Amino acid sequence: MDQIKTSADVLFVLLGAIMVLAMHGGFAFLELGTVRRKNQVNALVKILVDFSVSTLAYFFIGYGIAYGASFLVGAEHLVEKSGYELVKFFFLLTFAAAIPAIVSGGIAERARFNPQLAATFFLVGFAYPLFEGIAWNDRFGIQPWIEAAFGAKFHDFAGSVVVHAVGGWIGLVAVMLLGARRGRYSKDGGISAHPPSSIPFLALGAWMLTVGWFGFNVMSAQTLDKVSGLVAVNSLMAMAGGTLAATIAGRNDPGFVHNGPLAGLVAVCAGSDVMHPAGALLTGAIAGALFVQMFTLTQNRWKIDDVLGVWPLHGLCGAWGGLAAGIFGAKALGGLGGVSLAAQAVGTGLGVLIAVTAAALIYGTLRATVGLRLDAEEEFQGADLSIHNISSTAERETLW
Repeated sequence: MDQIKTSADVLFVLLGAIMVLAMHGGFAFLELGTVRRKNQVNALVKILVDFSVSTLAYFFIGYGIAYGASFLVGAEHLVEKSGYELVKFFFLLTFAAAIPAIVSGGIAERARFNPQLAATFFLVGFAYPLFEGIAWNDRFGIQPWIEAAFGAKFHDFAGSVVVHAVGGWIGLVAVMLLGARRGRYSKDGGISAHPPSSIPFLALGAWMLTVGWFGFNVMSAQTLDKVSGLVAVNSLMAMAGGTLAATIAGRNDPGFVHNGPLAGLVAVCAGSDVMHPAGALLTGAIAGALFVQMFTLTQNRWKIDDVLGVWPLHGLCGAWGGLAAGIFGAKALGGLGGVSLAAQAVGTGLGVLIAVTAAALIYGTLRATVGLRLDAEEEFQGADLSIHNISSTAERETLW
């Protein structure tokens, strides 16, 4: 009976891993549709190669830091419990690899390829697993301290903070160290508009992410006996709330409309297993409006050239989701309880601190040693990857 249960759990988690793997195609198409046409190929290549580097970093280093496990053992140990530990690794890898996929959208169109791959390795191999282990595996004694101090552990069911806030704040640091794209902002305060190159591709990416998110959230239970339909419905309600709020706040702008559901889903990850659906709806709606307002503010007033708005979308909406779990997860507001707003604030703040510190160290070192930015000609041509291997200008124009 235990073997049957384990085999079913393996299939359950494997399906979740496949759904979240498909989300990386969503990241690629979202970036593809947002960047200028000359950089579309770059966007596609970056996401796929980043995922491959993430796989190696997480397999050999990161998973061990977070969970104290190693795959450098004989095959007879790897297939115990129908290989459950292996599919769990696969599932959690797809979360870890979201970090460079998030960052990629912020630094698009001016980051050098090889330094970004190096950053991916260190982020997924060391920085992300540190907070992942704290939040999801009670490593390093932080969660017991939070529980003793505030009456509950920091709660992040599916990664509002662990994945999204961490990725978004890393992205902000990377964007700030890179600087704006050439010509984006003029010395006299003018702004050069860089509109999305393809709304259909942007919409395709948003839909791929939205559908995959139900694997991201629901299958974070990791075993069939813990799965909850509440997580699915809360994800749905947050998606709807984020979409409608972004539609209203963004005045029907298609870029905002298609990022609205993503904002809602980012925010609901943390508390999707403890909120009432009405609370999830409000969480998503606040996130949708927050994204529109902060994207506009960062781009136009603060002149932070975050191409896809990864800091407002993931960094801020993820942090809001961490706090929202402590608000709408409380029994007084219809939730299941077992959460503390103070614990959520401390855990969220710790995640942001680790993200900012790690990003400053990794990207700061890379900038000081090998450099992060393309030169002026490469940036003009959109040649941050191996596009140099295309032999002629005619071929480049055909490809782009």
